[in-house]
Amino acid sequence: MNKHFHQLTQEPGLSALQGHSCKLLEFSRLVLAAGDTYVGSIEDDRECLLVAIGGSARITVNGKVFASVGGRANVFAGNPHSVYLPRGASYKVEALTMFDAAMPSAPSSLDIEPYEIVPAQVKTGTWGTLNYTRHFREILTAPDGRPAASLIVGETLTPSGNWSTYPPHKHEKVDGAEVFHEEMYYFRISAPEGFGFLRHYGSDGEFDDTHVVRDNSLISMPHGYHTYAGAPGAQSYYLWFLAGDSRKQGVKADPALAWTQKLVGMV
Repeated sequence: MNKHFHQLTQEPGLSALQGHSCKLLEFSRLVLAAGDTYVGSIEDDRECLLVAIGGSARITVNGKVFASVGGRANVFAGNPHSVYLPRGASYKVEALTMFDAAMPSAPSSLDIEPYEIVPAQVKTGTWGTLNYTRHFREILTAPDGRPAASLIVGETLTPSGNWSTYPPHKHEKVDGAEVFHEEMYYFRISAPEGFGFLRHYGSDGEFDDTHVVRDNSLISMPHGYHTYAGAPGAQSYYLWFLAGDSRKQGVKADPALAWTQKLVGMV
Protein backbone atom coordinates (compact mmCIF):
# COMPACT_ATOMS: atom_id res chain seq x y z
CA MET A 1 0.00 0.00 0.00
CA ASN A 2 1.20 3.51 -0.83
CA LYS A 3 2.17 5.22 2.44
CA HIS A 4 0.84 8.56 1.17
CA PHE A 5 -2.67 7.53 0.09
CA HIS A 6 -5.41 6.08 2.31
CA GLN A 7 -9.03 5.04 1.86
CA LEU A 8 -10.69 5.54 5.23
CA THR A 9 -13.62 3.65 6.69
CA GLN A 10 -16.60 5.13 8.50
CA GLU A 11 -16.23 3.38 11.81
CA PRO A 12 -18.34 4.58 14.77
CA GLY A 13 -16.41 6.40 17.46
CA LEU A 14 -12.94 7.86 16.99
CA SER A 15 -10.78 6.42 14.18
CA ALA A 16 -7.15 7.56 13.95
CA LEU A 17 -5.18 7.47 10.70
CA GLN A 18 -2.41 4.87 10.87
CA GLY A 19 0.70 4.31 8.76
CA HIS A 20 0.86 7.68 7.00
CA SER A 21 3.99 9.48 5.83
CA CYS A 22 3.81 12.79 7.72
CA LYS A 23 5.81 13.41 10.89
CA LEU A 24 4.06 16.51 12.24
CA LEU A 25 0.43 16.02 11.23
CA GLU A 26 -2.10 13.50 12.56
CA PHE A 27 -5.73 12.93 11.61
CA SER A 28 -8.73 11.34 13.30
CA ARG A 29 -12.40 11.12 12.40
CA LEU A 30 -15.19 11.05 14.97
CA VAL A 31 -18.54 9.51 13.97
CA LEU A 32 -21.42 9.37 16.48
CA ALA A 33 -25.07 8.38 16.24
CA ALA A 34 -27.62 10.80 17.66
CA GLY A 35 -27.56 10.62 21.46
CA ASP A 36 -24.11 9.00 21.64
CA THR A 37 -21.23 10.48 23.67
CA TYR A 38 -17.47 10.31 23.21
CA VAL A 39 -14.96 11.35 25.87
CA GLY A 40 -11.32 11.89 24.95
CA SER A 41 -8.17 13.90 25.49
CA ILE A 42 -5.50 15.65 23.45
CA GLU A 43 -1.83 14.80 23.97
CA ASP A 44 0.20 17.23 26.05
CA ASP A 45 2.33 18.29 23.07
CA ARG A 46 -0.36 18.59 20.37
CA GLU A 47 -3.22 20.90 19.39
CA CYS A 48 -6.33 19.83 17.50
CA LEU A 49 -9.11 21.47 15.53
CA LEU A 50 -12.44 19.66 15.56
CA VAL A 51 -14.24 20.53 12.31
CA ALA A 52 -17.90 19.53 12.10
CA ILE A 53 -18.36 17.70 8.80
CA GLY A 54 -22.07 17.07 9.28
CA GLY A 55 -24.66 17.17 12.06
CA SER A 56 -24.43 18.93 15.40
CA ALA A 57 -23.11 18.22 18.89
CA ARG A 58 -22.66 19.71 22.35
CA ILE A 59 -18.92 19.90 22.99
CA THR A 60 -17.26 20.45 26.37
CA VAL A 61 -13.52 21.23 26.49
CA ASN A 62 -11.77 21.64 29.85
CA GLY A 63 -15.18 22.42 31.35
CA LYS A 64 -16.07 25.08 28.76
CA VAL A 65 -19.33 24.27 26.98
CA PHE A 66 -20.05 24.93 23.31
CA ALA A 67 -23.75 24.15 23.31
CA SER A 68 -24.39 23.47 19.63
CA VAL A 69 -21.49 22.96 17.22
CA GLY A 70 -22.18 22.18 13.60
CA GLY A 71 -25.54 22.18 11.89
CA ARG A 72 -24.74 21.75 8.21
CA ALA A 73 -26.05 18.55 6.66
CA ASN A 74 -22.74 17.87 4.91
CA VAL A 75 -19.64 19.69 3.68
CA PHE A 76 -21.40 20.96 0.55
CA ALA A 77 -24.19 22.64 2.54
CA GLY A 78 -22.45 25.61 4.17
CA ASN A 79 -19.47 26.93 6.07
CA PRO A 80 -17.83 24.82 8.79
CA HIS A 81 -18.24 25.23 12.53
CA SER A 82 -15.12 24.26 14.48
CA VAL A 83 -13.69 24.04 17.99
CA TYR A 84 -10.00 24.48 18.85
CA LEU A 85 -8.76 21.93 21.41
CA PRO A 86 -5.52 23.08 23.10
CA ARG A 87 -2.72 20.77 24.11
CA GLY A 88 -3.56 18.46 27.01
CA ALA A 89 -7.29 19.23 26.76
CA SER A 90 -9.99 16.88 28.00
CA TYR A 91 -13.13 16.94 25.90
CA LYS A 92 -16.61 15.44 25.62
CA VAL A 93 -18.73 15.29 22.48
CA GLU A 94 -22.49 14.67 22.91
CA ALA A 95 -24.17 14.13 19.54
CA LEU A 96 -27.43 16.08 19.17
CA THR A 97 -27.96 14.48 15.74
CA MET A 98 -25.80 12.08 13.79
CA PHE A 99 -22.42 13.78 14.09
CA ASP A 100 -19.37 13.50 11.84
CA ALA A 101 -16.19 15.46 12.62
CA ALA A 102 -12.66 15.69 11.25
CA MET A 103 -9.90 16.19 13.83
CA PRO A 104 -6.50 17.23 12.40
CA SER A 105 -3.73 17.82 14.92
CA ALA A 106 -0.18 19.16 15.02
CA PRO A 107 2.60 19.91 17.53
CA SER A 108 2.00 22.62 20.12
CA SER A 109 3.64 24.18 23.17
CA LEU A 110 0.92 26.84 23.41
CA ASP A 111 -1.19 27.12 26.56
CA ILE A 112 -4.48 28.78 25.66
CA GLU A 113 -8.20 28.39 26.27
CA PRO A 114 -10.40 26.40 23.88
CA TYR A 115 -12.46 28.47 21.46
CA GLU A 116 -14.94 28.03 18.64
CA ILE A 117 -14.82 29.29 15.05
CA VAL A 118 -18.38 29.88 13.92
CA PRO A 119 -19.39 29.75 10.23
CA ALA A 120 -19.63 33.55 9.96
CA GLN A 121 -15.93 33.84 10.92
CA VAL A 122 -14.77 31.64 8.03
CA LYS A 123 -13.20 33.60 5.17
CA THR A 124 -14.51 32.47 1.77
CA GLY A 125 -13.52 33.20 -1.82
CA THR A 126 -12.46 31.79 -5.16
CA TRP A 127 -9.07 30.74 -6.49
CA GLY A 128 -8.14 30.07 -10.10
CA THR A 129 -10.04 30.63 -13.34
CA LEU A 130 -11.60 28.74 -16.26
CA ASN A 131 -11.73 24.99 -15.54
CA TYR A 132 -9.44 25.29 -12.53
CA THR A 133 -11.77 27.53 -10.57
CA ARG A 134 -12.39 26.34 -7.00
CA HIS A 135 -13.86 27.87 -3.86
CA PHE A 136 -12.07 28.13 -0.52
CA ARG A 137 -13.06 28.43 3.13
CA GLU A 138 -10.21 29.49 5.41
CA ILE A 139 -10.89 28.25 8.95
CA LEU A 140 -7.66 28.62 10.91
CA THR A 141 -5.07 30.52 8.91
CA ALA A 142 -2.62 33.31 9.59
CA PRO A 143 -3.13 36.19 10.03
CA ASP A 144 -6.74 35.67 11.13
CA GLY A 145 -6.00 36.70 14.72
CA ARG A 146 -6.93 33.32 16.19
CA PRO A 147 -4.18 31.69 18.28
CA ALA A 148 -2.58 28.39 17.27
CA ALA A 149 0.91 26.97 17.50
CA SER A 150 1.31 25.27 14.13
CA LEU A 151 -2.03 24.17 12.64
CA ILE A 152 -3.30 25.73 9.40
CA VAL A 153 -6.75 24.50 8.31
CA GLY A 154 -9.20 25.22 5.51
CA GLU A 155 -11.63 23.69 3.03
CA THR A 156 -11.77 23.68 -0.77
CA LEU A 157 -14.81 22.94 -2.95
CA THR A 158 -14.00 21.89 -6.51
CA PRO A 159 -16.89 22.11 -9.03
CA SER A 160 -17.78 19.14 -11.23
CA GLY A 161 -15.06 18.51 -13.82
CA ASN A 162 -12.65 21.16 -12.53
CA TRP A 163 -9.01 21.03 -11.51
CA SER A 164 -7.89 22.18 -8.08
CA THR A 165 -4.53 23.10 -6.54
CA TYR A 166 -3.47 24.10 -10.04
CA PRO A 167 -0.81 24.64 -11.22
CA PRO A 168 0.80 21.92 -9.08
CA HIS A 169 2.76 23.34 -6.17
CA LYS A 170 4.97 22.18 -3.34
CA HIS A 171 6.11 23.50 0.04
CA GLU A 172 8.87 21.15 1.14
CA LYS A 173 11.78 23.44 2.02
CA VAL A 174 12.75 27.04 2.71
CA ASP A 175 13.71 28.47 -0.67
CA GLY A 176 12.86 32.08 -1.47
CA ALA A 177 9.10 32.42 -1.07
CA GLU A 178 8.69 28.68 -0.43
CA VAL A 179 8.14 27.62 3.19
CA PHE A 180 8.29 24.08 4.60
CA HIS A 181 4.91 22.58 5.44
CA GLU A 182 3.59 19.06 5.56
CA GLU A 183 0.02 18.80 4.27
CA MET A 184 -2.90 16.38 4.22
CA TYR A 185 -6.10 16.45 2.15
CA TYR A 186 -9.23 14.70 3.45
CA PHE A 187 -11.78 14.24 0.62
CA ARG A 188 -15.54 13.99 0.40
CA ILE A 189 -17.37 13.52 -2.92
CA SER A 190 -20.97 14.67 -3.40
CA ALA A 191 -22.16 11.52 -5.23
CA PRO A 192 -21.44 7.91 -4.21
CA GLU A 193 -20.21 7.04 -7.70
CA GLY A 194 -18.11 10.21 -7.95
CA PHE A 195 -14.32 10.22 -8.09
CA GLY A 196 -11.29 12.28 -9.02
CA PHE A 197 -7.57 11.95 -9.70
CA LEU A 198 -4.73 13.30 -7.59
CA ARG A 199 -1.18 13.52 -8.91
CA HIS A 200 1.59 13.65 -6.30
CA TYR A 201 5.16 13.77 -7.62
CA GLY A 202 8.67 14.58 -6.51
CA SER A 203 10.58 17.68 -7.48
CA ASP A 204 13.56 15.55 -8.57
CA GLY A 205 11.56 12.81 -10.31
CA GLU A 206 12.05 10.36 -7.43
CA PHE A 207 8.35 9.43 -7.48
CA ASP A 208 5.27 10.19 -9.58
CA ASP A 209 2.00 8.74 -8.25
CA THR A 210 -1.57 9.14 -9.47
CA HIS A 211 -4.38 8.12 -7.11
CA VAL A 212 -8.08 7.53 -7.72
CA VAL A 213 -9.83 9.67 -5.08
CA ARG A 214 -13.23 8.56 -3.81
CA ASP A 215 -15.40 9.67 -0.91
CA ASN A 216 -13.44 9.50 2.37
CA SER A 217 -9.98 9.32 0.79
CA LEU A 218 -6.96 10.98 2.41
CA ILE A 219 -3.54 11.91 1.00
CA SER A 220 -0.57 12.71 3.23
CA MET A 221 2.11 14.87 1.63
CA PRO A 222 5.30 15.56 3.59
CA HIS A 223 6.90 16.72 0.32
CA GLY A 224 6.32 16.86 -3.43
CA TYR A 225 4.15 18.68 -5.96
CA HIS A 226 0.42 17.97 -5.91
CA THR A 227 -2.69 18.71 -7.95
CA TYR A 228 -6.25 17.33 -8.13
CA ALA A 229 -8.97 16.96 -10.79
CA GLY A 230 -12.59 16.04 -10.07
CA ALA A 231 -14.55 13.93 -12.59
CA PRO A 232 -17.69 15.48 -14.12
CA GLY A 233 -20.95 14.77 -12.31
CA ALA A 234 -20.00 15.47 -8.70
CA GLN A 235 -18.53 18.20 -6.54
CA SER A 236 -15.33 17.44 -4.67
CA TYR A 237 -14.41 18.69 -1.21
CA TYR A 238 -11.19 18.45 0.68
CA LEU A 239 -10.21 19.59 4.14
CA TRP A 240 -6.61 20.80 3.91
CA PHE A 241 -4.39 21.11 6.91
CA LEU A 242 -0.71 21.92 7.29
CA ALA A 243 2.08 22.20 9.85
CA GLY A 244 5.71 23.17 9.41
CA ASP A 245 8.24 25.91 10.00
CA SER A 246 5.67 28.62 10.70
CA ARG A 247 2.01 29.46 10.17
CA LYS A 248 2.89 31.71 7.23
CA GLN A 249 2.33 29.82 3.98
CA GLY A 250 4.59 29.93 0.93
CA VAL A 251 4.57 27.66 -2.11
CA LYS A 252 6.53 27.01 -5.28
CA ALA A 253 4.64 26.13 -8.45
CA ASP A 254 6.01 23.50 -10.82
CA PRO A 255 8.24 25.57 -13.15
CA ALA A 256 6.99 23.64 -16.19
CA LEU A 257 3.41 24.76 -15.50
CA ALA A 258 3.80 27.99 -13.53
CA TRP A 259 2.99 30.08 -16.61
CA THR A 260 -0.69 29.36 -15.97
CA GLN A 261 -0.45 31.61 -12.92
CA LYS A 262 -0.23 34.57 -15.32
CA LEU A 263 -3.89 34.00 -16.21
CA VAL A 264 -5.06 34.85 -12.68
CA GLY A 265 -3.82 35.18 -9.11
CA MET A 266 -3.41 31.72 -7.62
CA VAL A 267 -2.75 29.34 -5.42
